[in-house]
Amino acid sequence: MIVPSMKTEVNPQDTKRATAFELWISSPMPMVTLTKTFDVSRLIRASRKLGVKFNALLCWCIAKSATQIEEFYTLPENGKLFQYDCIAVNVIVNNSQGGINSCDIPYTDDLREFLNEYNALTHKVAAECQSTFLEEYMIVGTSAMIETELDSIVNQYTDKFCNPMVMWGKYRKQWFKTTLPISFQFHHTQMDGAHAGKFLAALQDEIDNVLENSK
Repeated sequence: MIVPSMKTEVNPQDTKRATAFELWISSPMPMVTLTKTFDVSRLIRASRKLGVKFNALLCWCIAKSATQIEEFYTLPENGKLFQYDCIAVNVIVNNSQGGINSCDIPYTDDLREFLNEYNALTHKVAAECQSTFLEEYMIVGTSAMIETELDSIVNQYTDKFCNPMVMWGKYRKQWFKTTLPISFQFHHTQMDGAHAGKFLAALQDEIDNVLENSK
């Protein structure tokens, strides 16, 4: 269910990001990319046990981890700073005409509700070949290239899109575990490396505990 959210312009000087705003808002290249290899063995098992897509579960873990980091709720845009109430994830959908569309999916603590929303919204976008956007939500972008094993992804930078991005390729099966390198790109005005590190640590924790959260 899509709940009402609010996007509000704030004075950067009244926030914890005041110094970062002055340093990075006018930078021609303010994006930072961190890459970490995750153990996704438990996520694979959860996907099989619940009968749901691996990427759908990973998107929920990403959004849940983001809600734990205060800095995710602010975002620079067009030289201004905005505060958000809610977080959503964006996924790229292969549509029925052989192209791609964008689909925003609102986060909810209820995993099963999120998965139902994920399936309903992505199927609708695929069938209608029309992108959907939640303008009042802080969007965490995702990009999955699951056909190719990748060590790292660095996204293009454009001042039209300053949102954080989480990107990955094909997971790697080993003897005792399955791993997946994940790249996380963020605007330095929004957060610092320490905040990004906490997000990545939280993401591994959510991946490890996704089955418990499904009960």
